[in-house]
Amino acid sequence: MNTVVASITYRAMLGRKRIWLLALLPIALIAFALLFRFIGGGDESVAVELMKVFAIGTMLPLLGLIAGTGVIAPEIEDGTIIHLMSKPISRPVIAFTKFVVAASLMVAFSVIPTYVAAYILIGTESGIASGFALGALFAGIAYAAVFLLLGVVSRHAVTIGVIYALVWEGLIGGYVPGARRFSIQQWAQSIADQMTTTAFLKSEVALSFAVPAMVIVVVGSVLWAGQRLRVLSLTGDE
Repeated sequence: MNTVVASITYRAMLGRKRIWLLALLPIALIAFALLFRFIGGGDESVAVELMKVFAIGTMLPLLGLIAGTGVIAPEIEDGTIIHLMSKPISRPVIAFTKFVVAASLMVAFSVIPTYVAAYILIGTESGIASGFALGALFAGIAYAAVFLLLGVVSRHAVTIGVIYALVWEGLIGGYVPGARRFSIQQWAQSIADQMTTTAFLKSEVALSFAVPAMVIVVVGSVLWAGQRLRVLSLTGDE
């Protein structure tokens, strides 16, 4: 990991405009939790549904898209990545550093708000807050890696990422039984299910499949992104 690259990337991601893109969905999640708590909807079923539908099902993939593509895709599009690659820094190191930044942003803007929102609703009851936070952690890291790779291999990363998040994760991965095994969202729910004792959450993907799948996706995506950067021409042409 290169600290200089990390510092530059953090400054870009936490700038005046992008930080609001990252913060909007977590703020909405916590606002929903406060609203449900205020109107007396703070029970297990409401908490689980909010975590499944909004935190894991909506917020997580969209934040992964913003963080994962945001750490590198804009630099490739405007050509500023060429200046970075002209430095004596290994391109796999650049990719890994970008991944670490994206993953850390996912922790700050998705994992912590997920725990806070669930805690607001039902405290530590049934382990729902910690269970979904842990699921969000693993899935957030996976999303960061996948969307980082997408940002490297395609100049239409955001468009493809939105389609992936909404169509595959939101529709196909959520409702087609066979496709659920290959949905990061479903992997997150599998981890949450194992960590909670609530009767309102039942994952259809085994933990023994979900965890290794996440590891393979993360390692494979980061390595592929590093190799892809190796063949990126210093003229800016692929």
